[in-house]
Amino acid sequence: MLVAGENVEPELLAEVSTLAHPPRVVAVFRREDLPRGTRPVTLALWHVADPGNVGTLLRAADAFGAGVALSDGCADPTGPKAVRASMGSLFRVPLSGFDEPAGKRVALVPSGGIPLPELDSGGEIVLVLGAERDGLPGEILDRCEERASIPQPGGTESLNVAMAGAIALYELARRS
Repeated sequence: MLVAGENVEPELLAEVSTLAHPPRVVAVFRREDLPRGTRPVTLALWHVADPGNVGTLLRAADAFGAGVALSDGCADPTGPKAVRASMGSLFRVPLSGFDEPAGKRVALVPSGGIPLPELDSGGEIVLVLGAERDGLPGEILDRCEERASIPQPGGTESLNVAMAGAIALYELARRS
């Protein structure tokens, strides 16, 4: 529900803004009003600490109709950098805890997994993505039914977690 606004001097908005060019409009939302729940395809993020990556993954999930599950240790999706990177997707994508989504858990690993285009993606699927530096620890890998990798014929060692998540969501959406 929108409530009538108040006019605020542009200088005051500039003072509280973290942007180089402050916004002309500001809205305040309660965290409890964000969408909660799961979807048939979910990105489960393990210790993804960079708020820009969390926001970008929210935006990718929004684009492909997925949900996002967050472990403890993930960046706050309501922090300024994550909100900016999500471009409003934070207000549309259902959030859940890391262990909440049902479905086949597939660890997205840099190499050695089933090539992503060959992954059986029938039914509910949870793509598990790890922290930027450390990836997924053994105990999380052991809880996944499969491991998948994005083929990288160009020879790079790995992809940024947000890029990998977006590519994986695209691949699953392309086949459905």
